[in-house]
Parts: sequence; C-alpha cells; structure tokens
Amino acid sequence: MWRASGQLFVHVARKRILSGPWDRPAAFMSTLLINQPQYAWLKELGLREENEGVYNGSWGGRGEVCGRPGKSLLPPLASAADYEETVKKAREAWRIWADIPAPKRGEIVRQIGDALREKIQVLGSLVSLEMGKILVEGVGEVQEYVDICDYAVGLSRMIGGPILPSERPGHALIEQWNPVGLVGIITAFNFPVAVYGWNNAIAMICGNACITESIVLEDNKLPGAICSLTCGGADIGTAMAKDEQVNLLSFTGSTQVGKQVALMVQERFAFEDADLSLVVPSALFAAVGTAGQRCTTARRLFLHESIHDEVVNRLTKAYAQIRVGNPWDANVLYGPLHTKQAVSMFLGAVEEAKKEGGTVVYGGKVMDRPGNYVEPTIVTGLDHSASIVHTETFAPILYVFKFKNEDEVFAWNNEVKQGLSSSIFTKDLGRIFRWLGPKGSDCGIVNVNIPTSGAEIGGAFGGEKHTGGGRESGSDAWKQYMRRSTCTINYSKDLPLAQGIKFQ
Repeated sequence: MWRASGQLFVHVARKRILSGPWDRPAAFMSTLLINQPQYAWLKELGLREENEGVYNGSWGGRGEVCGRPGKSLLPPLASAADYEETVKKAREAWRIWADIPAPKRGEIVRQIGDALREKIQVLGSLVSLEMGKILVEGVGEVQEYVDICDYAVGLSRMIGGPILPSERPGHALIEQWNPVGLVGIITAFNFPVAVYGWNNAIAMICGNACITESIVLEDNKLPGAICSLTCGGADIGTAMAKDEQVNLLSFTGSTQVGKQVALMVQERFAFEDADLSLVVPSALFAAVGTAGQRCTTARRLFLHESIHDEVVNRLTKAYAQIRVGNPWDANVLYGPLHTKQAVSMFLGAVEEAKKEGGTVVYGGKVMDRPGNYVEPTIVTGLDHSASIVHTETFAPILYVFKFKNEDEVFAWNNEVKQGLSSSIFTKDLGRIFRWLGPKGSDCGIVNVNIPTSGAEIGGAFGGEKHTGGGRESGSDAWKQYMRRSTCTINYSKDLPLAQGIKFQ
C-alpha cells in the first residue's frame, strides 16, 4: 500500500475484457466474442461492440486500442490527457463526497453491493472469461466484493477515534479521523474484482472514491467521478505513482513493479503429528487453485522427514485426479494460465528447478490441448535455499522439502524476502503458539491447519517484508484510507499546561 492522501478512486484496470472502438467492416465485427451466441450474456452487462475505457462522470477514452481482434474484447487504453482529466474531476467530486456523513456513504455502498448481487453470475462469468479461473471461483470473487460492501455498511457507523482522558482539567482530548483525499487503485490480473472491491468499499465509506457501479452514484444524484476508471498500462500506473494529487495508492502486482506491495512466495509445512487428511487437500487447493495464480498460492511445502514420502505419494495421486478443462464447466477444478507469457515462465521455472537439482515427480509439461494449459507440478529434492524456490513464478509449481525439527523449518519459512501467507499443520498447542509468536512466522497471514489461500474478508489482508506492510479489507484496515488528528479542546476558563509546566 503506497501512501500518496482522502478518498476518491482512480482505478487502473489492467487488461480488462471490454471491446474497443474499431472502424471495421461487418464481417470483422461478427468475429467478436460479443456477437457469438455463447457470449450473448456479455450484453447483459451493457457491453457493446465498441466501449470506452475511461469513466470520470462520463465515458470516453482516446488512447490506443489493444487486444487480439476476434479473440479478446479490450478497451482503448487511456491517454495521459485522459488520466489528467480524470484526476481533476475526481478531486472536484471528492469535495462533495467528503461532506456526506459516513452512514449515508454506507447506504451508497449498500446499493453498490445490491447492484453486484443482481449480476453476480454474469459478472463471475466475465471474470472467468478474462482471467481463466474456473467459473465457481469467478462468481466467488464477485461475492467477495459483495461481502466487503456488506461489511463496509456496518463499518460506516463505527469508524472514528476515541475520546481520551486529558491530564488537564476542563479539557477534552479527541482522536479525529478524516478521509485522506484521492485514492488510486491498481488492480491485479488474477483478482481484478476482489482487489478493487477491498479498497473501493472501505475507502468509500471513509470518504474516498472509486468505480464499478456508476449508475448507483447517478441515481443518487452524486458525481460519477467519485468513482473513476482509467484502463491503462504501465504509463498510466507510473503517472499515478508519481502524481502528488493521489494521496494514497494501492498497488497489487509483482515485487519488481510494486516494490512495496508484491506477489510473493508462500509457505506451508506439516509436522509429524499433522492430520494428513487435512494436509493433502489443503496443499492441493493452495497449490493448484486458480491454476497457481493466487497471491496466496502455496509455493513451498515443508514436510517432516517422518511423513514426507507418504504425503508426496498422496499428493501425486491427488494431482492425477484433478479435473482439467473449460473453466465454465462446473465439474472442472483447474483451468488455463492467464497468458502465453505465463506458460513460458512456468516452463522456465521447471527447467531451472531441474538444473538446481530438483526432481519433477508430477507434471512439468504443457498440456496437449488448446489454450494456456500446463500440468500442475510437484518438485522434490531441491535445497531450501535454491534460487528458484525464492523466486515467484505465479504458476502451479509446488516445491516440497524435508525438515527435521521446528527451529530449522521456522528459519526456512522466514528466509525468503517475501511474506504474505503461511500455514502450519500440527496438533501441538505449544508449537501453534510459538508459530504465532515473535519467533514464528514473519508473514502477514499466519494460519494453522488450513490452506494459505481463501482468506475471509473480516481480517486485515496483507503481507510483510518485500510484500509490503499495508493492509486491505477487514479489521482496522480502514484507517489507511483516513488521516488522523489528535484534538485538544479547552472548554474551561483556565490555561493549564501539560506535564505540569508553569509558563508565567
């Protein structure tokens, strides 16, 4: 989470699946997905053959059209002029939004959640179409946005600071929270809706702004620019990062690009007393869910030497039973990678693992089928310090290691530069609390006997070290979207000074 300050939202949507204004003949237009019978549902979302990629109270976009005609529906990328105009309008709209009481802002967010509910199936289908995750995960991602809207509605009546006891008679000490101003959100390709929703809903009730359901704002006679959208690439993201008018910037992406908020290597390990009926399905879901493209995807699995071989054997059998196919098929658990570049990174990581001494016990190849499908992969035999193990590949590759004792594996868990999510499997209460303690996991999410993936919205979501120190979603993450003031009010006729100072 990059602090930049009160809350309007300029949302950078990267690689969104919308169409662009192409001047093409009818024969070409007929090849677009939106004109294919199986994709007719796209029109339920108001999409057309030509759509704009910028919203700041009205739709527009003068940038370059991107995408593969006939295969993708993408918007024109925003130009620098589009971005500057959007920021200007967003800041103007914020002055109106910030004056609305928080509970009233919560009512607007409730309406946004209701609008999402009405279209949850088609929106989930759109996420699946865009990203390649299975349909149930696409719908679940939209549901997460709905849930955070519900959470934000309640929070809108609770945000604020305490009245603190003053040491001076006749004085009141108050902690006041105000919106920071303009919030920029750069979403991730793997969770384009959820990541945006975490920021949008909470920041809006805090007095900031974003975009998804412009019609809700318009119906309430509010400036649409409270929630602004700019579909852009690295140039728009860079402009936002450098823009002093953007008071808070939330970025989810790679370590190289994000610097402070990153996708990271995840950790999980099981001791000799672990319940293997929990370990195997948890490792399976955490490693191959969303085809290994979650920010909380398990990359490293540490197994006590006494159970290592049995767990690897069970995992290999479980991997062989994974149902692969079209993400929209309700029986499918595993879909394609997002891009061909992701496939290349997968293959490169597998080869590097072999060079460093690893053994591929399952998978490791590209599947012989249309699309960006790769085999979910298990690699054993690597040293815990191998460079590939410390590198985020964002692919379904699980590196498995043997360990002997607690001190050893806790140190291995913490030796990487990233630290979002981790989990331990054990029945030992003492070990559980050592894992949760100051010498245990140094990740932002520290689980026990559950997968690294699948966080609930009520807890703060975020990591440590190169993963960044910001938090989104629940707990007190709302404080990031506000600025704090300590206020002392003298309601007496005297002027006592703090610390007993006499200045006379």
